[in-house]
Amino acid sequence: MSQSTPSPKTGFQGCPVLGVGLGLRSPLLEETLAGTDKIDWVEIAPENYMGKGGAAVRNLKRAFEVYPIIPHGVTMSLGSTDPWDHEFLTELKKFFQWIDPPWFSDHLCYGGINGIYFNDLMPLVRTPEAVDHIVKRIRFIQETFERPYLIENVSYYLEQPENTMTEHDFLAEILEKSDCGLLLDVNNIYVNAQNYNRDPYVYLNRIPLERVVQIHVAGHNHFPEGIVDTHGDAVCDGVWELLDWVLRRCNPCGVMIERDQNFPPFAELEQELLKVRQIWENANPNLAVCSREELLCR
Repeated sequence: MSQSTPSPKTGFQGCPVLGVGLGLRSPLLEETLAGTDKIDWVEIAPENYMGKGGAAVRNLKRAFEVYPIIPHGVTMSLGSTDPWDHEFLTELKKFFQWIDPPWFSDHLCYGGINGIYFNDLMPLVRTPEAVDHIVKRIRFIQETFERPYLIENVSYYLEQPENTMTEHDFLAEILEKSDCGLLLDVNNIYVNAQNYNRDPYVYLNRIPLERVVQIHVAGHNHFPEGIVDTHGDAVCDGVWELLDWVLRRCNPCGVMIERDQNFPPFAELEQELLKVRQIWENANPNLAVCSREELLCR
């Protein structure tokens, strides 16, 4: 596949290296703000803050004084056939004017159709027609926001009979045709591989790792029917092995731990953050992290 030259406004190649991150979560707020020796940046769901006030915004302002803030959306519904929610996009753009993130991201999925919001990340039918539809939607977002945009691979729990493309070829073609960056979730790759008896390294070998800007590392939970991406448990050995493999083959700008429920003592998360840093530095011993102050001066 050919690689097009990115626009200077939307290209992801110039993103700063931020280091090791953690999702900003209310139950972990005070420990997170005090954890600057382990944490370099934090990720947020912008929907939790945009157009709001009160304690949520006060806490975000506290975090903004300490860390770079990276927004990771959950409601853009990139793959939907519904018209764009322009009110939402306008509010999101205003929010970005405040926090000025070096990049932002959302999921390669859809979250609603015919005006009905599902409150879930629904997998897309993998066809060439879907590729063309999503590429047009990504280009619209890139042109609207004029800053690097990443899409994240998702976990899913149903193979749709209409699929004509593999998961990795579907993702790779979208990335190349849209000239988009990738938020690579190694736990989602592991979950899908386990549930569908696939080799995760085949997946990784077939996608353009040079487009990886950010990486998510998370835990999952086991159920009789399979494993589910819950962000509610410790990272398992198989996911750590995938992270090590990936970091020896690409140079992302940030790697973070996702923990959204069943929060452990913060010391346990600190150990996972330390492990991320050790794996990353072993793979790239010359890693140079951009500080918040340097980021503000860019």
